[in-house]
Amino acid sequence: MLLKNQKEKEDKLLDSAYELFTKKGINDTSIKEIADSAGIGKGTFYLYFKNKYDLEEQLIARKSNKLFNKALKELNKEEIKKFDDQIIFIIDYVIEKLKKNKLLLKLIAKNLSYGIYNSNLNQKVEQELGIRNMFLKGIEEHNIKLSNPEVTLFMIIELTSSTCFSCILNKKPIAIDEYKPYLYNTIKKMLNEKNL
Repeated sequence: MLLKNQKEKEDKLLDSAYELFTKKGINDTSIKEIADSAGIGKGTFYLYFKNKYDLEEQLIARKSNKLFNKALKELNKEEIKKFDDQIIFIIDYVIEKLKKNKLLLKLIAKNLSYGIYNSNLNQKVEQELGIRNMFLKGIEEHNIKLSNPEVTLFMIIELTSSTCFSCILNKKPIAIDEYKPYLYNTIKKMLNEKNL
C-alpha cells in the first residue's frame, strides 16, 4: 500500500505541476504552489524531485513518452507494412496531438526526445515497448542498413520536435500542414540510407 501511496503522491505533484506550468509558466510557479495544489506538504515534494526544474524534465519525459506510446498503440491497429510508412504514421500522430494541444507543445518545447534519450529520467519514466525498441526491432526485421540507428532515430525525433514548435506555434517558416511533406520526405530519405 505504501508504494501505491508514493506513486499517487508523485502523480499528484506531476499533475499539479502540469496545470500550473501550462497556465503560469515554470518561472512564475513556486514549489509551494505545486505542493499546495497537489494537497501535499512542501517537504514531501523533495522526496520525489530535487527542484521544480527536475520535476519539469521528468514531466516532459513522461508526456513525450506517453505521446509515442499512444502513437504505437494506434499504429498496431493499422496494417502498414512498409517501415518508413510506420515511422511516418507515428510522427504524424504525434504532430497532430501537439497541434491540438498547444499547451503541451509549449511545455515540451523542443525536448520531445527527453522521454527516450535522457537516461537519468528513463529510470523513473514508465515505458511500454517504446518507440526506441520498435525502431531498432523494425530496422532489423526490414533489413534496413543504417550506419547508426540510434542517431537516425534521435535525428528524426529532434527534427520533428523543433519543426513542430516552430511551425505550429509560430507558423514559421510555414504552417505545419504545409511543412509535413518536406519533413516526411526527409524522414524517408534518412531511413533509406545506404551504409554511409
